[in-house]
Amino acid sequence: MENFNEIINGNQLTLVDFFATWCGPCKMMHPVLEQLKENFGDSIRILKIDVDKAQELAMSYRIQSVPTLMLFREGQQLWRQSGAMPLAELTNIINSYKQ
Repeated sequence: MENFNEIINGNQLTLVDFFATWCGPCKMMHPVLEQLKENFGDSIRILKIDVDKAQELAMSYRIQSVPTLMLFREGQQLWRQSGAMPLAELTNIINSYKQ
Protein backbone atom coordinates (compact mmCIF):
# COMPACT_ATOMS: atom_id res chain seq x y z
CA MET A 1 0.00 0.00 0.00
CA GLU A 2 1.15 3.52 -0.73
CA ASN A 3 2.18 5.53 2.25
CA PHE A 4 0.08 8.36 3.61
CA ASN A 5 2.17 11.18 2.11
CA GLU A 6 2.15 9.61 -1.36
CA ILE A 7 -1.64 9.37 -1.21
CA ILE A 8 -2.35 12.92 -0.04
CA ASN A 9 0.24 14.37 -2.43
CA GLY A 10 -1.57 12.87 -5.40
CA ASN A 11 -3.80 14.81 -7.77
CA GLN A 12 -6.91 12.94 -6.61
CA LEU A 13 -9.15 14.53 -3.99
CA THR A 14 -8.57 12.51 -0.80
CA LEU A 15 -10.81 12.46 2.25
CA VAL A 16 -8.97 11.26 5.35
CA ASP A 17 -11.00 9.95 8.27
CA PHE A 18 -9.05 9.85 11.52
CA PHE A 19 -11.10 7.47 13.67
CA ALA A 20 -10.97 5.07 16.61
CA THR A 21 -12.65 1.68 16.89
CA TRP A 22 -14.07 2.55 20.33
CA CYS A 23 -15.60 5.85 19.14
CA GLY A 24 -19.40 5.96 18.77
CA PRO A 25 -19.55 8.94 16.36
CA CYS A 26 -16.83 7.25 14.27
CA LYS A 27 -19.05 4.18 13.91
CA MET A 28 -21.89 6.47 12.80
CA MET A 29 -19.64 7.87 10.06
CA HIS A 30 -18.91 4.46 8.53
CA PRO A 31 -22.18 4.16 6.53
CA VAL A 32 -21.90 7.85 5.55
CA LEU A 33 -18.42 7.25 4.11
CA GLU A 34 -19.61 4.08 2.36
CA GLN A 35 -22.43 6.02 0.70
CA LEU A 36 -20.05 8.86 -0.15
CA LYS A 37 -17.73 6.43 -1.94
CA GLU A 38 -20.68 4.93 -3.79
CA ASN A 39 -21.87 8.40 -4.87
CA PHE A 40 -18.47 9.76 -5.95
CA GLY A 41 -16.84 6.55 -7.20
CA ASP A 42 -13.25 6.99 -8.35
CA SER A 43 -13.40 10.80 -8.30
CA ILE A 44 -12.48 10.74 -4.60
CA ARG A 45 -10.27 8.57 -2.46
CA ILE A 46 -11.30 7.82 1.13
CA LEU A 47 -8.58 6.90 3.56
CA LYS A 48 -9.39 5.69 7.08
CA ILE A 49 -6.67 6.13 9.71
CA ASP A 50 -7.04 4.41 13.09
CA VAL A 51 -5.53 6.89 15.57
CA ASP A 52 -4.66 4.09 17.99
CA LYS A 53 -2.60 2.28 15.33
CA ALA A 54 -1.12 5.43 13.75
CA GLN A 55 -0.44 7.55 16.83
CA GLU A 56 2.57 9.32 15.35
CA LEU A 57 0.61 10.38 12.25
CA ALA A 58 -2.36 11.49 14.38
CA MET A 59 -0.02 13.56 16.57
CA SER A 60 1.64 15.15 13.54
CA TYR A 61 -1.79 16.41 12.40
CA ARG A 62 -2.76 17.41 15.96
CA ILE A 63 -5.79 15.12 16.03
CA GLN A 64 -7.42 15.78 19.40
CA SER A 65 -10.87 14.35 18.82
CA VAL A 66 -12.30 11.66 16.61
CA PRO A 67 -13.66 11.50 14.06
CA THR A 68 -11.64 14.21 12.37
CA LEU A 69 -12.14 14.50 8.63
CA MET A 70 -9.59 16.19 6.39
CA LEU A 71 -9.64 16.84 2.66
CA PHE A 72 -6.37 16.90 0.70
CA ARG A 73 -5.23 17.41 -2.88
CA GLU A 74 -1.60 17.65 -4.02
CA GLY A 75 -0.43 17.73 -0.40
CA GLN A 76 -2.57 20.74 0.45
CA GLN A 77 -5.04 20.47 3.30
CA LEU A 78 -8.20 21.98 1.84
CA TRP A 79 -10.61 21.44 4.70
CA ARG A 80 -10.79 19.95 8.22
CA GLN A 81 -13.55 19.31 10.71
CA SER A 82 -14.02 17.17 13.81
CA GLY A 83 -17.22 15.34 14.66
CA ALA A 84 -19.73 13.22 12.79
CA MET A 85 -21.43 14.81 9.78
CA PRO A 86 -24.52 13.99 7.74
CA LEU A 87 -24.03 12.74 4.19
CA ALA A 88 -25.62 15.82 2.57
CA GLU A 89 -23.29 18.25 4.37
CA LEU A 90 -20.18 16.22 3.58
CA THR A 91 -21.27 15.86 -0.06
CA ASN A 92 -21.66 19.65 -0.35
CA ILE A 93 -18.20 20.23 1.09
CA ILE A 94 -16.58 17.73 -1.30
CA ASN A 95 -18.46 19.17 -4.27
CA SER A 96 -17.10 22.63 -3.44
CA TYR A 97 -13.52 21.30 -3.83
CA LYS A 98 -14.02 19.09 -6.89
CA GLN A 99 -12.31 20.20 -10.08
